[in-house]
Amino acid sequence: MPTAKAFATPSAIEPLGPLQIERREVGPHDVRIEIAFCGVCHSDIHQVRNEWGGSIYPMVPGHEIVGRITAVGAHVKGFKAGDLAGVGCMVDSCRTCASCKRDLEQFCEKGAAFTYNGTEMDRKTPTFGGYSDSVVVDEAFVLHVSEKLDLAAAAPLLCAGITTYSPLRHWNTKKGDKVGVVGLGGLGHMAVKLAAAMGAEVTMLSTSKSKEADARRLGAHHFGLTSDEATFKQLAGRFDLIIDTISAPHDYNKYLGLLRVEGAMVLLGVPPEPTPVAAHALIGGRKTLSGSLIGGIKETQEMLDFCAEHGIVSDIELIPVQQVNEAYTRMMKGDVRYRFVLDMKTL
Repeated sequence: MPTAKAFATPSAIEPLGPLQIERREVGPHDVRIEIAFCGVCHSDIHQVRNEWGGSIYPMVPGHEIVGRITAVGAHVKGFKAGDLAGVGCMVDSCRTCASCKRDLEQFCEKGAAFTYNGTEMDRKTPTFGGYSDSVVVDEAFVLHVSEKLDLAAAAPLLCAGITTYSPLRHWNTKKGDKVGVVGLGGLGHMAVKLAAAMGAEVTMLSTSKSKEADARRLGAHHFGLTSDEATFKQLAGRFDLIIDTISAPHDYNKYLGLLRVEGAMVLLGVPPEPTPVAAHALIGGRKTLSGSLIGGIKETQEMLDFCAEHGIVSDIELIPVQQVNEAYTRMMKGDVRYRFVLDMKTL
């Protein structure tokens, strides 16, 4: 089988380092991508360190993959060698269940094949992610990436972009809607950019006053300092939609009070412990508390096309792959604006 250079971790307590891995031959429906850049997602850290349990080692992380196609299978119709392409969080699904038929492969009832720390749909072959120089993926799970976009800065769109785009679309965000974004990080900064491009009136909700200037630069129209209790009174009943990107513990009930009647709050972050929610926080205005997980392949392509049309990419810090362990440490301290991207040529 063909081999590829990669950066991997052998266990939850060891740093990432070089590893040679096997990639499958290009089958009739496959494309081979020479990876140019791969974004570093906070979930990479969780899985590398087995914080969610069930991690498989050795692990090659990375599900924000962009590069150029170097080979296609005999039956591939949608791509050709030389095309720019991307791969996000999934590389396959059952394709036959009710969710897959609705283009919601992320909710595949048999369990999607995730890009790394998982297996192919045979439940035997391990998947290795984008911290590598190449990947082979079925064309049904490959995305077209526009030549208009800065390729390195487009990489995080494959996770951070679709994770925030999907709830904005699901809740039909449109011009004039009032959208609050909780937390200005990798996800939050994309939520601001996308909501603003959809015509929404965007308010950044943050505990740090120092984030205000950047929030406005990214497209936020207003800023609410949530470390000040007065903010929750001033903004009560204001928002049609709140996108909550925070993974640290915080009180959902306070933010639900910022929704208008029949407004919705969508959770994207994953705090370590369950958060109590009072029934009256929902009943008092027929409000919705929901969650969202990436998006299907069709919606992800829609997001990439939307970003190309509006010139939207992530704010990134491009680093050599050899600095990934340092990047993990910095991410845990919040020391990145707003996404690390690995230059895979440095392998």
